[in-house]
Amino acid sequence: MTYAELKEALYLFGFHENDLLTIKRIKQRHRSLVRKAHPDLHQHVDPAHIRHLNEAAKIIMEYVNSYRFSFSQQEFYQQIPEEHLKHQYSWDPIWAGQLEEKKE
Repeated sequence: MTYAELKEALYLFGFHENDLLTIKRIKQRHRSLVRKAHPDLHQHVDPAHIRHLNEAAKIIMEYVNSYRFSFSQQEFYQQIPEEHLKHQYSWDPIWAGQLEEKKE
């Protein structure tokens, strides 16, 4: 696989190279596109288009499955920003989700 092939596959799926994608989103888009191009459902569609979609899915998934993941704390907080905020402001009763007691 070349970078040009990867970009072409992303373009065919309607993605951009800077998009942050999940495997779930890639599979959902593939399923959606194949349904739209299925010759049993749409008579005017070229059956070769499904082959192109499947090849594009194969290229994208090959890239995703070979990606190396980092499990560092920094990467965790970049991936889940809500947890970063909780961690950063856990000392603050308002941000930590604790309500102030009512003053009488």
